Amino acid sequence: MFEPINLNWKEFGTALLNATPNGIAVFDAALKAVISNQIAREQLDIYPGALLGATIPDLKPSAQNVLNEKALKAGIEIKKKDRSYSALVSPIRHGNTSIGILILFEDITAIAKVTNQMEAFQDLSIELDTIIESSNDGLFICDGQGLVLRCNPASERLTGIVAKEVVGKNIIELVQRGTIDRSVTLEVIKKRKKVSLIQKTKTGKQLFLTGSPVFDNHGALFRVVVNERDITEITSLQKQLEEKLALTAQYKRDMLEKQIEEAESRQIIAKSANYQKIIQKAIKLGEVESTVLILGESGTGKGVIADVIHKYSTRSGQPMVKINCGSIPDTLVESELFGYEKGAFTGAGKRGKPGKFEIADKGVVFLDEIAELPLASQVKLLKFLEDGVITRVGSTRNKPVDVRIIAATNRDLKDMIRENRFRNDLYYRLNVVPVKIPPLRERKDCLIPLLNHYIDMFSRKYDKPGLNLSTETVDALAVYPYPGNVREMINICERMVVMAHEKNILYKDLPRSVKKTITDQDPSMDVWQKGKTLGNMVAEFERKIIEMALKEGKTQANAAKMLGINQSTIARKLQKHKIN
Repeated sequence: MFEPINLNWKEFGTALLNATPNGIAVFDAALKAVISNQIAREQLDIYPGALLGATIPDLKPSAQNVLNEKALKAGIEIKKKDRSYSALVSPIRHGNTSIGILILFEDITAIAKVTNQMEAFQDLSIELDTIIESSNDGLFICDGQGLVLRCNPASERLTGIVAKEVVGKNIIELVQRGTIDRSVTLEVIKKRKKVSLIQKTKTGKQLFLTGSPVFDNHGALFRVVVNERDITEITSLQKQLEEKLALTAQYKRDMLEKQIEEAESRQIIAKSANYQKIIQKAIKLGEVESTVLILGESGTGKGVIADVIHKYSTRSGQPMVKINCGSIPDTLVESELFGYEKGAFTGAGKRGKPGKFEIADKGVVFLDEIAELPLASQVKLLKFLEDGVITRVGSTRNKPVDVRIIAATNRDLKDMIRENRFRNDLYYRLNVVPVKIPPLRERKDCLIPLLNHYIDMFSRKYDKPGLNLSTETVDALAVYPYPGNVREMINICERMVVMAHEKNILYKDLPRSVKKTITDQDPSMDVWQKGKTLGNMVAEFERKIIEMALKEGKTQANAAKMLGINQSTIARKLQKHKIN
C-alpha cells in the first residue's frame, strides 16, 4: 500500500513540470519568464524573471511572431551550451488576447549529431565514388571471399572486362572460365598480404597489378583492392633514344604545324609547359617586326629562340647575322657592326669593309651578350634603332639599312643601368618584347628527353651504338642543378659517352664534379653501392661522416662532441677506417 502524500496543487504542478524530459518555460507578453521547470533552468538558464531576448536571443523573433499572430510554431532549432534543441512555441490566450507564450524545448543533440554524421558519410561516399570512377588507374575490388564488388571504367578499358559481366561473381569462377588468366586477388587471399605481379591482357597491354588486403577490426580479411596500371607505354619509352618535339595533350591543339616541323628539324625538346610557351611566343614574334630582348642564364639556348623567331618571320629568306658582342675587342666593335672605309684606321683594308648590319640588310641581326657592348657603341646602336641609318667608320655618308634587331643577355640590365654601365634609353629601345628563357633546372619535363637525345647523338658520333643511361644515373642527373644549363648538360652527355665502357652508362661514369654536387645536395645518392654488402656500405657511410665531422670540427674532441660520442670512440673509428 502507498502512503498518501499531502501535496498542494502548486507543489503538484511543479513536480509535474519537472517530471517531463523536456524543458518547459512560460513567458508573459513582455517575453519575461514566469514559470520554468528544472531542465529549463539548468540547461537553458531560464529562471523566473529572465528575459527571453537576453537568455536565448535567437528565439526572440519567433516568439514575438507567435504572440502577434496567436499561432503555434514548431521545429525551431536553437543552440545553447553546445547542445541543440527543437523549440515548440505556443501562444497563451485569454479570450482573443495573447497574454504570453509556452515554450517546449526538446533536446535533439544526439539526433543532430547523427544527422551530421550521416551527411558526412554521404559526402565521403560521393567523394570516394568520384575518385574511383575518375581514376586513370584500374581499380578492381572484391570482398574477403573473392566476390567481385566493383570494377571502375579505367579497369574495363585496360583489361577489356565488362563490369556488369563480372560484378557479383566469384574470382575463382572467372579464372576457371578464362575471363581472367591470372588473379592477384587469389594470391592476396591466400597470402593475406600485399602482392604485385605483371599481367598481359588479351589486347596486348602489360599491366602492373598490386593487390592490397583490407582487414576489419577483428583481423578478418574484409576487402581486396587491386590497382591496375598500364606499363606498356612506360616500357616503350624506356627503349626510345631519340626524342622529338611532342607537346603535352593540352597544348597540342594550340600548336601550329610549323612548330612541330621546327621542333623535328632543330631537335627542340619542349616537354615542359613553361618552355612550350616560350616556343609559342617565339613563333608568334616571327609574325611581327618588333625588337626582341631575350633574357636568360648562360647556356639556356637564347640563340635557339632567336633562330625560331627568324625561321618564322617574313625575313626568313634573308640572312640572320649573329654577333657576339662580348667576343669583339672594344676598339673594333663599331667597325664590326657598321663597317669601315679604306684607311679609316691602322690595319684597315684597302677597299674598306661592310659591317654586320649592312650584310644583314633586309634580314635579322642577333646581338648576343648585348650587355658587353661598350657605352660608346651603345650610343651608335641607339641612333641606328631610332633612324635606321648607319655610318661606316671613316665615312660621312649615311646609308639606310633595313634590319630587325634581336638582342640577348644573361646579365641584369637594370642593375647595369643603376651602375651607369648600360644606357637606360637603349634598354627601353631593346626591351620592346622581352622573352625570359627558364633555366634547365626549371624545365624538369625536358631533362630526360634531352639527355636521351644527346646520349644517342654522341653514341652515333663516337660509334658506340646502343648506349643507355642506367636508372641510378638518370635519378642522379635528374637532381643535378645544371648551373651551366643546356650547354653544360651537352658537355656531360659527351663526356659520359666517351668514358663509358659498358652498354649502360653507370653512376660511376658521371663526372666527379657532378657527383659531388649531387651528394652535397642529397647524401643518400652516394650511400647505395651496387655489389657491396650492407656492412660495407654502412662502414663507408660512417667513414664519410667522421671525415666531414673532422673537417668541420678541426679536432677529434670537437668532432666527437658534434657526433655525440666519446673522444676515445672517435679515435678508435679513425684507426678502424685508417683516417689520418
